[in-house]
Amino acid sequence: MKKARVLGLVAFVAATSLIGISRVGVNADGAGPELDPWAPTPGVECGPGSRPEETQGRVPAEDFESGRAAAGYSCNAAIVAHHGDSGGYRVYRYVDENGHECAFYDSTLLFPLNVADASVVEDKTGVIVLDMSNPRNPVQTANLLTPAMQSPHESLSLNVTRGLLAAGMGYPTFQPGFVDIYDVSQDCRHPVLQSSTPLGIVGHEGEFSPDGNTYWVTSPATSTIVAVDVTDPTMPSIVAVEDRFSIHGLNIGNDGNRFYGADTGSGDGSSGLTILDVSAVQARAESPVIELVSHLTWDTVSIPQTAIPVTIDGAPYVVEVDEFGGGDAVGAARIIDIADETEPFVVSNLRLQVNHPDAQAGEQSADPGADSGLQGYDAHYCAVPSRVDPGIVACSFIVSGLRVFDIRDPYNPVEIAYLNQPPAPTARGASGSYAMSAPTFVPERGEIWYSDGNSGFYVVRVTNGVWPFA
Repeated sequence: MKKARVLGLVAFVAATSLIGISRVGVNADGAGPELDPWAPTPGVECGPGSRPEETQGRVPAEDFESGRAAAGYSCNAAIVAHHGDSGGYRVYRYVDENGHECAFYDSTLLFPLNVADASVVEDKTGVIVLDMSNPRNPVQTANLLTPAMQSPHESLSLNVTRGLLAAGMGYPTFQPGFVDIYDVSQDCRHPVLQSSTPLGIVGHEGEFSPDGNTYWVTSPATSTIVAVDVTDPTMPSIVAVEDRFSIHGLNIGNDGNRFYGADTGSGDGSSGLTILDVSAVQARAESPVIELVSHLTWDTVSIPQTAIPVTIDGAPYVVEVDEFGGGDAVGAARIIDIADETEPFVVSNLRLQVNHPDAQAGEQSADPGADSGLQGYDAHYCAVPSRVDPGIVACSFIVSGLRVFDIRDPYNPVEIAYLNQPPAPTARGASGSYAMSAPTFVPERGEIWYSDGNSGFYVVRVTNGVWPFA
């Protein structure tokens, strides 16, 4: 079973030209603490109302047979609301200039197969728009059906500053290079299309610069980074193309001058974190040049997914997460010190008991979904409620559902909550949970919103006073 899972992952990687994995030592330059790369992140006590797991992150096959899995698993978290029966890679929350509160989430994963499903009606495809004025009763008000919104892959991005929602058309393979941009600033319940432009670029992931004037599109399959000027969202234009780095996900620093990339194998061939100087693009220099600042890898690297810059007590870090994997390279997350951005180093890992190689090779490999190279007991996406003292990071750990970690002490993170609501293995061909999305947050209500590929959009409330912090 385990061998089949690893071979399946290798086939996927080869087919999509994502990576060639090579590894060097964690903190190979000697910087940073000595780390046990497989130690699970410790948890806290699960308070009243919880339905805890027996093993951190696991949904055993026998729990489906007994009916236990149908009740779900939770620790200091409860479902407030649910919508739909499918989900993708990104979830966003936005409050517009007129006070409307909305959610946006993409409805598909690797390919937009729901478009061809005769059982799916028109309002279940593309990017779903929800009126969240009553978070206990989300109401769908629109679905965005332009080309990139039908298949955004991991590119759906919201810029809160300008009220723009964008996506670049993407699959794991090659595709037409549409970029779609909507204005949500006035009435987020009914986004207004600004442009849907065939820019001729290859898409996979996408992200806005914080000022909302640049939309970045990356494709690890073609090693391209494309900067799109969206100062006028009705007339986007390419301002820079870089082809030296195989970047998967990305985030841009608050001043727009630094690019934090989840690198699937650039330069020396090793996957990890790549930091780039993109100040020339931010300044709109003529023929801007993107410069390498540093590159870091670690022993347990699988497929780097995204890298999020944060500051904690005034010190700069990156929260990075790997996806998929197997054996000694199972996707999980970590916190990286970038105080000296030329010599970053890992200070801690975020992983579960089910991520350990011994556990992966054991009886849990027979659990529904656990042995799939595109599913399994691995991480996929993380997000933070803010970049300055975020307090927590919430991650989708695929079959293990939504996991919430306290990162106020970046050297000693703690898991404080989780929610996993696996559908029955027979539902729509699903095998348990398929939590792949970057969540979003409503700190004032203690809510986290995320989507599951097999069961849709969820509003989750963190309970028992573990978050928000006093």
